[in-house]
Amino acid sequence: MQAIVMDAYGPPSVLRLAETAPPPVPPGWVTIRLAASALNWHDVLVRRGLYHSPLPHVPGADGAGVRADTGERVVVLPSLFWGPRAAAPAADWEILGDHRSGTYAELVSVPAECAVPWPRGFTLEQAAALSLVGVTTYRALFVRGRLAAGESLLVLGAGGGVATMAVSLAAAAGARVVVTSSSPEKIEAARELGAVAGVDHRADGWAEAARQLVPGAGFDLVLDSVGRWAESIRCLAPGGRCVVLGASVAEQATLDIRPFYFGQYELIGTTMGNPRDMAGLLRFLDEHTVPPPVIDRTYSLEQAAAAHERLEAGEAFGKLVLLHD
Repeated sequence: MQAIVMDAYGPPSVLRLAETAPPPVPPGWVTIRLAASALNWHDVLVRRGLYHSPLPHVPGADGAGVRADTGERVVVLPSLFWGPRAAAPAADWEILGDHRSGTYAELVSVPAECAVPWPRGFTLEQAAALSLVGVTTYRALFVRGRLAAGESLLVLGAGGGVATMAVSLAAAAGARVVVTSSSPEKIEAARELGAVAGVDHRADGWAEAARQLVPGAGFDLVLDSVGRWAESIRCLAPGGRCVVLGASVAEQATLDIRPFYFGQYELIGTTMGNPRDMAGLLRFLDEHTVPPPVIDRTYSLEQAAAAHERLEAGEAFGKLVLLHD
C-alpha cells in the first residue's frame, strides 16, 4: 500500500510517500480503506520523536473511509485499549499512530470498537477531522468539566482544532463562550462559531479583561490546552473548574496554594476519550445543531510535509486534511 513513512525523527521533510506493507489485523480488529486523514498536533510530536515511535513508521491518528469487511462508511477512533474504567485509561492505553501504523496510509487496522459510525451529514473531510479532536473536547467539556447550559466557558486559543470544536459544542449546549488569541481574525472567526467575545492573550492583564466579559466573578470553566495554569485559574469564578489537556506553551506551572483552596477551585486533567465518550459525542451531534469541524485546508497524501509545515507555523484556523485519492 502507499503511505507516508518517516525513517527518522525530525522536521516535516522526514515525511515521504512510499510503498509499505499493509498493517497486520489481529483477532477482533478490522481493516479500514482510508479516503482521508486529518492532522493533529500530536502527529507533530510523533514526527519529532517524543513518543519514540518505531522506525520506519507511518504516523496519523484521524481518518475516515470504508470497513473492508462490511463496506460500511466509518471514522477511526484513535483511542486504543482504554480499558474498563471510565475515569482514566488503562496502563496499556495508546493513541493510534504512536507505536502502530497510523492513518497517513491507504489502509489502517484498528480494534472493531474503534471503527465508529460516520456522523450524519458530514463530508469526507469533516468526518476525517472529527474523532481525535471531537472526543477529546467532548470529554473535556462535558464528562470531566461538567459544563452545563447557562455556564460560562473560557477557551485558551481560538484557532486550533480543540478550540474551534470547543466553541461549537459549548455554544450548542447553551454556554456563554469567550476565547483568547493573538489574532483578531481568529477571534472573529470564533465568534462566527458561537463565541460571544475574545481577548488578546498577549496583552497585560488579559485574564482580568476576560473576566469582565461574563457576569459574576469569573468563568465557571476554563479549557486550557496550552499549559498556562496560573492565568487560567485567575480567570475562574470561586468554585470554578479548569480542565487541562495540553502543554504546547508551558510544561511546568507554579501555583499559589492558599488562593487555590480558598477559591474552592478544581484543576482537572484529561486526554482523548473512550468509546463511550465517542458515542456520547455522536449523540450530541444528532441532538443539537453543531457546525461540523472547521476545515482550514486540504492537501494530497503526498503533500503531508507541507501540511505539517502549516500546522507548525500556527497559521491554520481549524483542521488540515490529507485526501488519499
